[in-house]
Amino acid sequence: MAAMTHVLLPGRALFLCDTHVNEDPDAQQLAEITLMAVDAVRRFKIRPKVALLSHSNFGSSQTAAARKVAEALTLVRARAPELEIDGEMHGESALSEAIRKQSDPQSPLTGEANLLVMPNLDSANISYNLLKMTGGDGMSVGPILLGAARPVHLLAPTSSVRRVVDMTALVVVDAASK
Repeated sequence: MAAMTHVLLPGRALFLCDTHVNEDPDAQQLAEITLMAVDAVRRFKIRPKVALLSHSNFGSSQTAAARKVAEALTLVRARAPELEIDGEMHGESALSEAIRKQSDPQSPLTGEANLLVMPNLDSANISYNLLKMTGGDGMSVGPILLGAARPVHLLAPTSSVRRVVDMTALVVVDAASK
């Protein structure tokens, strides 16, 4: 299981994983999280463009964390060769094709990534909360629990009425599609 949060910002919509469940997934788990998130993004009728994020930018670091993300990329590509995905990369490379092409001119990812897969819970949750607070009038949907047999979504005690209504609508649509 994993959690994905959909952040709607002025001019863009981003999906972030894993914002609430897996503390420090290994490469295999990161690959599974990515594939579950890809399926969930497709249910929104959005073509996933995936960036596996890291402090390393296309091999600039050989730490265990960077190697984990690179290995996850290899695993995902083996299972979903048609998927538009790349990594390991910085956040700015994920959101700017111009910056990404400077680091890796051969990157198969075009335009902006819309599914950002983080290497661990801390980075995903911190990123989500920063985007939520600095995103202007942006809003978020989720967390959306991935990998459950039935639609399950989480609400915090501080959830606004709008969030409760949005999540209820999401559960109804999710349940109807299964």
